[in-house]
Amino acid sequence: MAKTTLLLYPGAGTGCDHSSLVATETLFGSSAYVERRDFPYRTQGRRAPDRAPKLMAAIRDDLGDFSRRRGPLVMGGRSMGGRMTTMVAADVDDHGPVARLAGLVLICYPLHPPGKPDRLRVEHLPNLHVPCLFISGTRDPFGTPDELEAWTSTIPGPVEHHWIDGGRHDLAGKDDEIADRISGFVTGIS
Repeated sequence: MAKTTLLLYPGAGTGCDHSSLVATETLFGSSAYVERRDFPYRTQGRRAPDRAPKLMAAIRDDLGDFSRRRGPLVMGGRSMGGRMTTMVAADVDDHGPVARLAGLVLICYPLHPPGKPDRLRVEHLPNLHVPCLFISGTRDPFGTPDELEAWTSTIPGPVEHHWIDGGRHDLAGKDDEIADRISGFVTGIS
C-alpha cells in the first residue's frame, strides 16, 4: 500500500518549524511522507500574511509537487494554515477537488478573531466531505468548544474533536499529545 502524504501549514505568526508540526513529523518517521510548508510571505521574510486567494494559490502550487505520489493525502495545519487548507478542500478557489484527499487535521482552528464572535469563518464548512480532526484548547479565544462543535456540525463528512483541557490558542507544551492524536486519526482513515 502506498504511503500517506501529510501536508501541514503553520499559523500566521509562525513558520513550518513550529514545534507541534515538527513533533508530528518526528512521530510519523518513515511511515508517511510529512511535508511541512511555509507560505510565500514567510519565505520572503514578511510578517503579515497575504490575503486568502494568494495563500490558497500557494497550497495549490504545493499540491502539484505531490501529483506523482499514489497514496492518500491528508492536509491541514495550525490556525490560519489549517483554515486555508479547509478552504482549498471546500474548493473556495474554484480550482476543483483535491486529488486523493482523505482527511483534514486542524489544530486550533480560528473560528473567529478573538473577541469578535460575529466575524465567523464558516461559510465553506458545509462543503467539506472528508473526515476532519479538530484539535483545540478549551480556553481558545478563537472559538469556544460550544461554538466550534456547533459550526463543525455543518460539515457533512465525519468530524472528530480532541479537546485539550485549559489549552489556549498556542497549546504550549502539548506537542506530543497533538502529534499522537494526528497519528491515530491518519492511521484510522488511510
